[in-house]
Amino acid sequence: MARRGVADSLDEVREVDADARRLRTAVEDLRAERGRASKAIGQAKREGRDSSAEEAAARELGDRLARDEERLREVDAQRDALLAALPNLSHPDAPDGGEEDSAVVRTVGAKPEFAFDPRDHVAIAEGLGGLEIEQATKISGARFAYLMGPLVRLQLALVNHVVGVVESHGFTPVVPPVLVREDAMYSTGFFPTDRSNIYALADDDLFLVGTSEVPLAGLGYDRIMDPDALPLRYAGMSTCFRREAGAAGRDTGGIFRVHQFDKVEMFSFCRPEDSEAEHARILAIEEEILGSLGLHYRVMDIAIGDLGAPAYRKFDLEAWLPGQGRYRELTSCSNCTDYQARRLDCRIKEGKATRPVHTLNGTATAVGRTLIALLETHQREDGSVVVPDALQAAGAPPLLTPPVR
Repeated sequence: MARRGVADSLDEVREVDADARRLRTAVEDLRAERGRASKAIGQAKREGRDSSAEEAAARELGDRLARDEERLREVDAQRDALLAALPNLSHPDAPDGGEEDSAVVRTVGAKPEFAFDPRDHVAIAEGLGGLEIEQATKISGARFAYLMGPLVRLQLALVNHVVGVVESHGFTPVVPPVLVREDAMYSTGFFPTDRSNIYALADDDLFLVGTSEVPLAGLGYDRIMDPDALPLRYAGMSTCFRREAGAAGRDTGGIFRVHQFDKVEMFSFCRPEDSEAEHARILAIEEEILGSLGLHYRVMDIAIGDLGAPAYRKFDLEAWLPGQGRYRELTSCSNCTDYQARRLDCRIKEGKATRPVHTLNGTATAVGRTLIALLETHQREDGSVVVPDALQAAGAPPLLTPPVR
């Protein structure tokens, strides 16, 4: 926890937990004393004696007990809130530091070269008649866009291709609900730490998910799994929503950082002893997908200070975007060990005992960002875009061309 910068929080948790234990003992003692007082009242009445003294003592005990029970509820809630805010442990090999300290694991492929100045995705997409931002801003506000015509065809082919890849690796395709209850957000570790980025419904206890990781994890909610059936692997296809709180001024143009986007997300439940191998498997699938799209990328081992609360270790795949002239995150995969499973109460039974499973997640494709990489990597000087063979096989045309004016 010191590596994650939250060691001081542990002292507060210990203090509050000590208060809760002390109060719980006091409450139990008072309940026992009240029970004895009740028996004394009954004994006095059976013997025909005046029981007013015993009744007064019982009332005083009842008042003290009510006060201590209320205080115990408050302290228990305080402790639970502090515990909920604590992140997972971290892998000993993960780099220390923050966002700038992540380590390059490997770089794959060569940066695309052009005999012309490469355009960014907005110029390319608008030239193809595939992107409308101005009208989306009028009706929805900033960070929204219409995808149109050729980009829609490209998106459908991309999702079709990616689903085929992950299904070949044993992931069951799922279309999950994208509205979930508050408990689902807490169970997966998005609340309380990421609450500011989540859209909430005003009239219902429901929240729009920022990733289908949340409803996919819900497949294990309050469940004891057969260890022989593990791993269970799912691939969720969904629209996702993020408020992008704190992102003011960042990536304001185009569709790189928007409030509404589509993803195919992998999620695994596995035995604890298998989770590191499962993490490597998910990463390899992500690399297979980017490789099939002809994208140049690098694998990053994310520094501990930049991990989300549930992640024990996380790898990002950053593709080179010629229009931006830099690497940008396209996908990521995290091993969350038993952090989510404990909150979900998702276990396996071994003999008479149970233990938590491990959960992992990985982005098979973040559609919008992958479209950006495809457009900028495979662009031609005349404004057309060459479509990779894998996407042609999934239903896309071989070439996206600007409309004839």
